[in-house]
Amino acid sequence: MSSTIETRPAPRLKQRYQDEIRARIMEQLQLTNIMQAPRFEKIVINMGVGRATAQPSLIEGAVKDLTAISGQKPIVTKARRSIAGFKLREGQSIGVKVTLRGDRMWEFLDRLVSVAIPRIRDFRGLPATAWDGRGNYTFGVNEQVIFPEIDYDRVDQVRGMDITIVTTATTNEAGKALLDAYGFPFKRGVDDTVAEQPKRRGTARGKGARGGRTARKK
Repeated sequence: MSSTIETRPAPRLKQRYQDEIRARIMEQLQLTNIMQAPRFEKIVINMGVGRATAQPSLIEGAVKDLTAISGQKPIVTKARRSIAGFKLREGQSIGVKVTLRGDRMWEFLDRLVSVAIPRIRDFRGLPATAWDGRGNYTFGVNEQVIFPEIDYDRVDQVRGMDITIVTTATTNEAGKALLDAYGFPFKRGVDDTVAEQPKRRGTARGKGARGGRTARKK
């Protein structure tokens, strides 16, 4: 008895990178080694739920929303220390986070660029300066309903999130060249200059500096 194994086609943005974008970026950045070409490493989505300190049930809604958006169950983030002024106790649940790699990362990136960002209300472009100095980009959105996976009529609360796109680039210019190749709608004009931020010590990849302005749903 013969059996056939179905192979899933590669995500279209990944295939596009391999077919045309990688070579274009290498030429633009004057790179000679294919391994030097910047590529996406992972995407980290953080959804803070500050009100969960008073209403723990809100965490369940955040987990449900982020699972629908990412296609992967998130982890619950907890407070590392107690802060009396915010009535926050160490170990208390304060948000959810998911890290996407591989095909799920590419599929989320596709939905983000082609569907979610165009639905942001009063959108005037993503800030071109929200880089961490090592080619990683972070921006925020105010409402999860920009994603088509979220049923607006069943939303219990509007939730914002930070999205960090982690690349293998070593400079902000190389990271921006990669995102530009996929049509990321950065602001033009005053905010078009990519500022180099001082590199921080330690493993900060994927944690997401809050450098970008938040955008609202369209």
